[in-house]
Amino acid sequence: MAEKTSTINTTRRLTETAIMLALAVALSYVQIFSLPMGGSVTLFSQVPIIIIGYRYGWKWGCLTGVIYGLLEMLLQGLGNFAYVKGIGAYLILILADYVIAFMALGLGGALFKKAIKNQAVALGLGAFVGSALRFVCHFISGVTIWGEYADGWKSVWIYSLGYNGSYMAAEAAISIIGVVLLSLVLDFNKTDLKKRKKA
Repeated sequence: MAEKTSTINTTRRLTETAIMLALAVALSYVQIFSLPMGGSVTLFSQVPIIIIGYRYGWKWGCLTGVIYGLLEMLLQGLGNFAYVKGIGAYLILILADYVIAFMALGLGGALFKKAIKNQAVALGLGAFVGSALRFVCHFISGVTIWGEYADGWKSVWIYSLGYNGSYMAAEAAISIIGVVLLSLVLDFNKTDLKKRKKA
């Protein structure tokens, strides 16, 4: 019986993760605005990955984030490889702009679950930290491989800060709002997500 329950739980987790990944990809196409060299503000596309991290822990959340990052690279980011040259630049692009950047969202979702009992606060902080870590990844990428596009800026550091900060600040705010609002109506600690009224 325990083995059957374990199989059901694993199947549920895989199914839920697949649905949330599909939702995140779909939402990433709903762009409020986008920048010419990559980077955009989307309609809650980070939220499903953050929630998976919260529900299933940092390891599962990070893995989900990595898969999401690779999907984003394959579906929307392959054109960026035409703008950089060399194996080192390709590796930085893959890791800093996609793999590690989106892995940070799953990590952020899981960070405060045990430390903070209030779900909305834990998820809100997780969304902030996950977005901040993602910004750091894009900032590093901007400094190391996108610096040639910093014409007119005082330095490549200011360019990367301004360029990546311009969309990541809005993306973070939207994600925080999204997870907090969902926390008001759903309990992500429960399998069925139903909020129970306190007696």
